[in-house]
Amino acid sequence: MTTRDIVVHYLAGIRNLAPKRGDVLLMVGTTKGAFLLRSDAGRSRWDIAGPYFKGESVYALACDTRQGRNRVFASGTSMRWGTLLRTSVDFGKTWTNPVIANVRFPEDSGISLKNIWQISPGRDSQPQTLYCGVEPAALFESHDAGETWSLVRGLFDHPHRPKWVPGGGGLALHSIVPDPADTNRMYIAISAAGVYATEDAGRTWQTRNRGIRAEFLPDKHPEFGQCVHKIVLHPAKPERLFLQNHWGLYRSDDRAANWQDIANGVPSDFGFAMVMHPHDPDIVFILPIESDAFRCTPEGRLRVYRTRDAGASWEPLTRGLPQQGAYETVLRDAMAADSLDPAGVYFGTRSGSLYGSADEGKSWNQIVEGLPSIVCVKSALIADGKPPASRAAKPSWQPRPKKPAAARKSKRR
Repeated sequence: MTTRDIVVHYLAGIRNLAPKRGDVLLMVGTTKGAFLLRSDAGRSRWDIAGPYFKGESVYALACDTRQGRNRVFASGTSMRWGTLLRTSVDFGKTWTNPVIANVRFPEDSGISLKNIWQISPGRDSQPQTLYCGVEPAALFESHDAGETWSLVRGLFDHPHRPKWVPGGGGLALHSIVPDPADTNRMYIAISAAGVYATEDAGRTWQTRNRGIRAEFLPDKHPEFGQCVHKIVLHPAKPERLFLQNHWGLYRSDDRAANWQDIANGVPSDFGFAMVMHPHDPDIVFILPIESDAFRCTPEGRLRVYRTRDAGASWEPLTRGLPQQGAYETVLRDAMAADSLDPAGVYFGTRSGSLYGSADEGKSWNQIVEGLPSIVCVKSALIADGKPPASRAAKPSWQPRPKKPAAARKSKRR
């Protein structure tokens, strides 16, 4: 950081957090600021701090724990100052405040930044690399831990870009999925353009939408133009991806070359949020929206669905969630999972309620209510803060031993 470009923004009158190693950090972005929450590994009680950036819409948050950094990133958008990417290294006590927007389009592009939809730390093998997905749809990258950012021209100059059209929320690049096994391969998703992939570290990009429907277009299976809402993969099985579409729920087993519908047993194939289990590549969590109006469940039920067999079947998870009068919507980035075992799963609603499960969705609790409309939920396990040389190299996920098939069947009964 340089004093020419950055000043420190001190926030007075806000109770701050003091997480320690092994704590869970939840980052919650709303239409009126950001909130930080912490809990120990039991995840039964939560401390909350905020709001940070009062009055700003915070659609993107992340915590980069690689090399013990514990650096929180937050994107805030205001009518007066536009969109700024700020960082904190002390869990919100102080934030950087750019004098000049650090993520911005080059002057020769002819466009200006409207919003940052996604902040994504890169692979563990590239600890200085981060990515931002923005609106109008474009990808930015940093190779100095977020100090400076540059536009990925290979995607921006793609011949399809002038033909991309916005979805209901805008023309947003909202999903960034680096392949953990290949530093040259990455997937991104744009509403409403679909999935694109690069095999050469961003120099060129190809569509990856074969099999995905676009019900709102005359051609139901175009090369691009699908309104993809989310894509995810698990590092233990990087060739397989899952996708939540505007219409459709999909899986690919060949690195997004082809997609097959897996909406088996879900009440609606429309939804936004989708999260991988941190330890099991066969488990995915989603939140279908069960209404033709795309607003809420008609009966007022709030139900998370989980697959434990890679989409062959889905089961509702409702214990502790309201099943009457809960006319809720959960947006695409408002769901997250932590990396503990058992894994914690969290989601926030547009009505300002944050729910959490410390047992992989078996039971749920309302962590907090009365927040502004929640648009982003992210989680992180606090690192030890030691320099890299003192830490053994370990992957950010640990595979969980599979139980015998007979034991799994018995437990499901």
